[in-house]
Amino acid sequence: MSQLTIRQVEVIRAVMMAGTIQGAAELLNVSAPGVSRLVKYSEESLGIRLFDRKGGLFVPSAEAASIFEMIHQVHRQMDNLNGAVTALRQGQDVRLSFASAPSIAQFIAARAIRGVRAHFPDLFIDLNILKIEETVDYLLLDRGEFVVMSSPVGNPALTSEPLATGRLVVIVPDDHPLAAKAAISVHDLIHEDFIGVDPDDPYGAILARPFLEAGLTLRYAMRGRFAQTVVSLVRHGLGVALIDEFSVAELYMPGVTRRPLVEKAAITAWVVTRKGRPLSSFAEMTIERFRREMAAAVAREAWDVP
Repeated sequence: MSQLTIRQVEVIRAVMMAGTIQGAAELLNVSAPGVSRLVKYSEESLGIRLFDRKGGLFVPSAEAASIFEMIHQVHRQMDNLNGAVTALRQGQDVRLSFASAPSIAQFIAARAIRGVRAHFPDLFIDLNILKIEETVDYLLLDRGEFVVMSSPVGNPALTSEPLATGRLVVIVPDDHPLAAKAAISVHDLIHEDFIGVDPDDPYGAILARPFLEAGLTLRYAMRGRFAQTVVSLVRHGLGVALIDEFSVAELYMPGVTRRPLVEKAAITAWVVTRKGRPLSSFAEMTIERFRREMAAAVAREAWDVP
């Protein structure tokens, strides 16, 4: 038994609306002979006369009256479906939730989101700022699709994948004597008021590693919990710091001078997801934007060497 296709429904409705083959062809922006052939084929394959020809007009036949209302309903549903697809393409009525470590959220996250919003201007984005110990609950309780962290998360229900690798850099106040150096060593920093993060914290441990590898005992003048706090303390002239380059990726940072670290020291950003949870296309695009923005930050010389 033959069944109507979506194209046949579209053509039959156009003939109903226009009353003529030529009018239907103009509505559909196709040739009139093509419309005529499809109407004839539909009638023959269904075994039903769909239209009566009266005075040059195509009038729905009495025997087919019961299906024309259904054709209208199908067309309305197709309009609704196409509208929903269009809305989805633009991100309307769709929510993307993800989280980031504070250091990465400060500059990189905004750049990544800007790229996503350029493609999906109506997408609602819920960005959370998390400490690493909050990541497990956030993902396992399905509060968001992924988390970007500066350390992998050791939990069998989660997957941590490398996102980008950057460098550790030195930041000092603009008027500090070390600002005159082209590159700064940990041996220079050890004699200064050093501002850092607790080395028992995974991020703090990464920042402390170059000192340990150089055989130096690091003494803190003060410590902050997050990278933004460390940057603020340095900006206000309270000391010097070692920090990841993603945290100071903004080209213009008044009050803070960035310099390369003489010793080679790297930091890797990770994207953490829940095992077995498919990511939305919006999440996948956002992760890719993070990857791209981080790569750009690594490639860019973010400091002016004197």
